[in-house]
Amino acid sequence: MAICPAWRGLPVSYPLLWNWHPSASRASSRETSTESTTQGSRPTRPPQPRGIEKYMATKLFVGNLPHSTTDAGLSEFVVNAGFQVASAVVIRDKMTGSPRGFGFVELAEGEDVQRAIAGLNGQSLDGRPLTVNEARPPRTDFARPRGGGGGGGGGRDNFSRRRDY
Repeated sequence: MAICPAWRGLPVSYPLLWNWHPSASRASSRETSTESTTQGSRPTRPPQPRGIEKYMATKLFVGNLPHSTTDAGLSEFVVNAGFQVASAVVIRDKMTGSPRGFGFVELAEGEDVQRAIAGLNGQSLDGRPLTVNEARPPRTDFARPRGGGGGGGGGRDNFSRRRDY
């Protein structure tokens, strides 16, 4: 195993550092595209699957929903505003099943997304003004676990404690 002098003793085969090292010219074991900058190259996001732009162009994010809203109620609201709906989903909490206050509406083929955003954004549903935007693709960069989660209890445990009896 060769040693990379620029990284002070780390093995050259260490795959995470190859993309970040300015003089790295070898491809790593992972397939990533790199973007060249003045400070070297860095990995960029992988390309989205084909056809996702077309799919996301017909999907709306609807925020600030009342917690009493159902899928049918959201669909009915959008239809009453004058748009054809292919599907409507109110997102629910995985553990409790209660609505999280936002949802997604997929418009039918041929509906203008920008006109729908302009027509629905700010409209009131059960006394709450809605926030409507074009839906973004789902995130796929959850490689690392979220949250800190670290730390411990300070080094004492029940088994190594001295007993005075």
